[in-house]
Amino acid sequence: MAGVDQRTEDWKSLPWKEYQRNIFRLQKRIYQAEHRGDRKRVHSLQRLLLRSWSARCLAVRQVSQDNRGKRTAGVDGVASLTPKQRLAYARRLKDLSQKANPVRRIYIPKLNNPEERRPLGIPTMYDRARQALVKLALEPEWEARFEPNSYGFRPGRCPQDAIEAIFNFIRLKPKYALDADIEKCFDRIDQQALVSKLKAIPLITRLVRVWLKAGVVDQGETIFPDSGTPQGGVVSPLLANVALHGLEERLVKACRHRNKPGVIRFADDFVILHEDLETLRVLWEKAETWLAEMGLRLKPSKTHIRHTLHECEGQIGFDFLGFTIRQFPVGKYHTRTYRGKTGFKTIIKPSEKAQKRHLLQIREVIYKHRGNAQAALISELNPIIRGWANYYHTCTSKKVFDQMDTQVYDKLVKWSDYRHHRHKSPGWRYRRYWRRIRGRVAFSDGTTTLVKHGNTQVCRYVKVMGDKSPFDGDWLYWSARLGRDPTKPRRVVKVLKRQNGKCAYCGLRFMAEDVMEIHHRDGNHSNHALSNLALLHGHCHDRVHTDALCL
Repeated sequence: MAGVDQRTEDWKSLPWKEYQRNIFRLQKRIYQAEHRGDRKRVHSLQRLLLRSWSARCLAVRQVSQDNRGKRTAGVDGVASLTPKQRLAYARRLKDLSQKANPVRRIYIPKLNNPEERRPLGIPTMYDRARQALVKLALEPEWEARFEPNSYGFRPGRCPQDAIEAIFNFIRLKPKYALDADIEKCFDRIDQQALVSKLKAIPLITRLVRVWLKAGVVDQGETIFPDSGTPQGGVVSPLLANVALHGLEERLVKACRHRNKPGVIRFADDFVILHEDLETLRVLWEKAETWLAEMGLRLKPSKTHIRHTLHECEGQIGFDFLGFTIRQFPVGKYHTRTYRGKTGFKTIIKPSEKAQKRHLLQIREVIYKHRGNAQAALISELNPIIRGWANYYHTCTSKKVFDQMDTQVYDKLVKWSDYRHHRHKSPGWRYRRYWRRIRGRVAFSDGTTTLVKHGNTQVCRYVKVMGDKSPFDGDWLYWSARLGRDPTKPRRVVKVLKRQNGKCAYCGLRFMAEDVMEIHHRDGNHSNHALSNLALLHGHCHDRVHTDALCL
């Protein structure tokens, strides 16, 4: 594998299918060796992977082609690569001893509070490729070690898994909940403690230390922070998970109560569940002590104790990852949790903050298109509505979806009034912008139709098994889960099942973290018939359009 001819001149003609199979085979062996506790074999396989020509090419392709977000350059100004440059980068990765360039800091508004800004550190393209290569070697090792209730920044896991884990823990008995948030997690991780915790081979340890000490260019000034790992790097989420690994185990062992607590973590947000309030307060102190060892602390304004059924600190239930988790008392004939006088039901719904944020985004889009054509407005609203509804369709959200549709309708009526308030009657405006589609009235111009939240089917989500990982090679299990992924649009899921979980171009099975894109076979993006759609990897989709291939 390492002896493949590296003088290949055509990036497109490289045997990508073979490369991907070679690397997955190595990653699977690393995962299995770590499960057995064979650290010597793990380190030997990691060295082999870092030297592999296949891994170097895949790392370059990941950062230069699979990254579908906005192209942001590092301090060297490189935002994209030509095929020849990609080959040159892959050859350069043979020597991993080069120094790292400082990261370029940019600021983006936070989702929950747009007035606050989140700092991102953007590495250079070459450093991103090196980080991707190291991640290929490190991730399978740590996937075999991570705790079962850690869900953030991990392949094959999503927020819905964390919510379902909470539901499973509280569905039979109400609990107190410590809803906690780590303050500036990425910026305050103790670098020396993180490197010591990795216990990696010397090459990886040296690279990670170099990246952490590379410095940050902020508004033309270079600073060298003593702590933290920059957000925005390819390997940063994995390093943050490594830093927080062990919290669940420590709290479970520290609990002297006969019933053990539930610790569910998603990235730097976590919740501790227990039936006894005093025990939960002790666990709060234990968590702060453990986090202090990594240079971290809890954010007081976002750390609260709540109860899922009764009022605690002026509130019933708690919010986590955009969901409101709460229990309601009901009669004995309406629940299986009847204990003497009354029982209860666990209801999980979209939080009030998430609903307001969604409606504000829709309002801004409608206001921006107050002078544009109806088709332009619909084309921008549809992805927003589909994405929000897909995220929440696994909870009790049918009533909320109907309320969202009502409020969107009111905003669209005002949009139509603004366009024709002088010359046309309300009846004319309604007939102009609303049409009957398949027996139902919808906001449509006859060609494009606005989707509704209520059209999204609400269904129960099945949580991922705690000891499973995409690197275990269980294709049957992961293919079935991919077909029920709540983060994927329904159209993508349908085509995925139709293709048996494989890419229509390269024939490889899709993995949880792969970029999936819909290809229209006849080139007509308005023809959404299943027979006209093909699901491809992002890089395969680029290849099809570049070479004008027919599928």
